[in-house]
Amino acid sequence: MQPTVTTVNGSRQFPCFPVAVLSYIINEREEFLLLAHPQRKGWWEVVNGGMDAGETVLDCALREAHEEAGPDLRLRPLGVIHAYNFHYDANVTYMFSINYLLAYEGGEVQPGDDMAGSRVGWFSLDALQQDTMKIIVPPKASWLFRRAVDLYRLWKDHTDDLQPPLHVGEVNKYSV
Repeated sequence: MQPTVTTVNGSRQFPCFPVAVLSYIINEREEFLLLAHPQRKGWWEVVNGGMDAGETVLDCALREAHEEAGPDLRLRPLGVIHAYNFHYDANVTYMFSINYLLAYEGGEVQPGDDMAGSRVGWFSLDALQQDTMKIIVPPKASWLFRRAVDLYRLWKDHTDDLQPPLHVGEVNKYSV
């Protein structure tokens, strides 16, 4: 049974979903940062992880970037690319996935504790769409990378009306 939360006045119940946040980090050359997980030989993935209780989506995206790709990254949040739910396993029958776009503003990429020993690379959209590229996260979703590039082109120059650049780990205006 899916856990629920009830409003203070008891008038409504909402389902509680576990949430995964996938962070599409893109640089000015429109290349995506991917990591090759040491236990998943030959497979690449975007920065990703589960949202902790009390976190915002942006907090989770930045924390995971810090844990997986290094504490020195400077990233500018641009927005959500796509969101969907999926079957995770027998106990987590519904998981919500939020795909978030972050502009790379600088800093050294160095796999953190979560991805120690990982190879890292910057990949163009063309490279990601080749049959030889094995991507595990997001699964079967080259269209998400195309959408991310389109949104990056649309949002990249909006520095005053979107979130300003942040250093990973820095408190942001979305923190509670």
